[in-house]
Amino acid sequence: MTDLAAAQPPVATTYSGTPGVPPARPDFQIVPRKGLPIVGVVFAALVAAIVANKLWPLVFLHVAFGAAWTIVDLFMGFVIGPTMGKLPPPARIEVATRLMPKMVLIMPTVVTVTLAAGWQLGMLMGTVNSSYYNHAWIVASYIVVGFMAVIALGLLSPANIAVLNELKKPKPNPAVIQKLMKRFIFAAGFTGTLQVAILVIMTRIRVG
Repeated sequence: MTDLAAAQPPVATTYSGTPGVPPARPDFQIVPRKGLPIVGVVFAALVAAIVANKLWPLVFLHVAFGAAWTIVDLFMGFVIGPTMGKLPPPARIEVATRLMPKMVLIMPTVVTVTLAAGWQLGMLMGTVNSSYYNHAWIVASYIVVGFMAVIALGLLSPANIAVLNELKKPKPNPAVIQKLMKRFIFAAGFTGTLQVAILVIMTRIRVG
C-alpha cells in the first residue's frame, strides 16, 4: 500500500510562472472604450426625457439610476471596500485593474442621470417649490444628495483615476497606490452611509 502511494505522480499546480517572480500586471484601459457607446445611449435617453418633460421617462430614469447609485455605493462601501482593505497588495491590484475602470464610467453616469432626471421631475411635479407640503424633507434630501455627488465626483472618481494612472506606470509606487486606495475605500464607505440616510428621507417623503 505504501509503495502504491509513493508511486502516485505529483499533482500539477496551476502556477506556471517563474518561482519568486510576481505575475505580470494585467493590461487595462483607464476608460473602457467598449462601455462608451452604452454611456452615450444613456445620456441620449436622458436628454430626450428632459426635452419631452413627461412623467414616466423621468420617473424611470430617476428611480432606475438612483437605485443603481444606491446599490453601487452600499456594495462598494460595505462589501468591496472592507474586503479590498484586507487583501494582500497583489490581490488588491488585481481587483483594482478589473473593477476600477468600470467605475470610471459607472459613477459619473449614474450620478448625473439621477440628479438631472430628479431635478426635472421635481420641476414637473412641483416638489421643488417651497409651497410643497414636504418641502423640509425635500431640502434635507438635496443636502444629502449634494454631499454624495461631491464625494462621488470630487473624491471617489479622482482617486479611482489616480490609482489607475499609477498602475499604468512601468514601476508603480506601492505607497502611492496604498494611500489612494485608502482614500477610495473611505469615500466609498462614507457615501454608503449617506445612502442609508437618503433611504430614510425618501421613505419618509413617500409616506407623507
